[in-house]
Amino acid sequence: MSKAIRKCNSVKTVKYDVALQLNSPIERAAYLKAWLDEAPEDASGFLRALGDVARAHGMARVARDTGLGRESLYKSLCVTGNPSFATVLKIAKALGVKLHAELA
Repeated sequence: MSKAIRKCNSVKTVKYDVALQLNSPIERAAYLKAWLDEAPEDASGFLRALGDVARAHGMARVARDTGLGRESLYKSLCVTGNPSFATVLKIAKALGVKLHAELA
């Protein structure tokens, strides 16, 4: 086996967490807007994005501001989560973002 192949096998990866990159309210709102603009029919993707923003904002803070438990929030915003629209609106309000409609 050549050295090039061995070096390639020693590459280490780290888990990427987008929440660590969303440092301001403007970045968080832009991230959610991008999800809505680029994948408007991907409800589970948008919920994951909402979860990313909630983690960036601080899940304990979101839980406090929504009146929901942290565990409940994590479950609602995971891949298999299915929160009510009322819960999504509470989370959006706690994050300081507004969802809006426009003519397609």
